[in-house]
Amino acid sequence: MFGIPSSLPGSLFDELWQLQQEVDDLFGSWSPPLGIRSVPRGSFPAVNIGQTAERVHVYVFAPGIDPKSLDISIQQNLLTVKGNREIKVEADVEYYRQERFSGEFRRVISLPEDVDPERVHATYADGIVQIGVARRESPRPRQIHIH
Repeated sequence: MFGIPSSLPGSLFDELWQLQQEVDDLFGSWSPPLGIRSVPRGSFPAVNIGQTAERVHVYVFAPGIDPKSLDISIQQNLLTVKGNREIKVEADVEYYRQERFSGEFRRVISLPEDVDPERVHATYADGIVQIGVARRESPRPRQIHIH
């Protein structure tokens, strides 16, 4: 129904598509963030963040990266993950699209105000770094009795 009109050559659309891919490769494909805490598409590494009453859980998806080469730090309620990703590129291959970047990366993640930067634990398994940050115990209301 919406196919290529028979009067236009198919190669015209192929050339336009390839031009768009080259512009995306040159300038990056940009789309607006989905929310105030969202990051642009293609941010690396991808993260999932969840919380319980006791701690905040951060999952950093970093497959193929040696976990010992990651620099993970926390200052107040900002968690920073830095590293370097090397992608092997074969010299005799002419790439017309590369979506995985090679080089340094850095993600800064804002955590809730009540996290305790002294109580952080990180583990690595199957390309996922799991970081647990304990929350400070909130002061409980004290019941006052009238005498």
